[in-house]
Amino acid sequence: MRNPCCDKQKTNKGAWSEQEDQKLIDYVQKHGEGNWNSLPKAAGLLRCGKSCRLRWLNYLRPDLKRGNFGEDEEDLIIKLHALLGNRWSLIAGRLPGRTDNEVKNYWNSHLRRKLLSKGIIHRRPSAAKIKSSTEDKTVHQSSAAISIKEKGVSPDGDRLDLKLGVSGGPAKHSKHAQSKEINGGKPYTTLLLFK
Repeated sequence: MRNPCCDKQKTNKGAWSEQEDQKLIDYVQKHGEGNWNSLPKAAGLLRCGKSCRLRWLNYLRPDLKRGNFGEDEEDLIIKLHALLGNRWSLIAGRLPGRTDNEVKNYWNSHLRRKLLSKGIIHRRPSAAKIKSSTEDKTVHQSSAAISIKEKGVSPDGDRLDLKLGVSGGPAKHSKHAQSKEINGGKPYTTLLLFK
């Protein structure tokens, strides 16, 4: 059974205080993550479970990475966006310590603009300009995906290697990796994004 909506409960809204953050941190460190609906009462917080979950996942987790995105992270976001589109949680899953919301915001506020200004991607046409047809059932990729796949260049003009491989020998007995032979028989391992 779900708790009543936060509007019907007497809950705090808005910015979290340091005391609230500390109560949440202490509770999760002692009892672990999960059962977010019952957590606020047990932790002595006047917040809803969803607010506690989001605060923990997006701001308080000890493994979160803070600060600017590195060049390697930018390149990986560009490559993954070209392959996956706006699937931010899948993209963030490949960037340890980064949240899906943080990656999405970084894409929209920095990377997308950078790619647009360099002409690597183009703005999508407005909905009014797109004709909807029942005959045309093709799947459209994002303009970033098409442009980056075609041009294979980064915002700085560097060539992008869209293979998401890691160096090393062939993976043995792994459900999550495949070994391929390229460049004259030299093996590389590719992480599977989907199964």
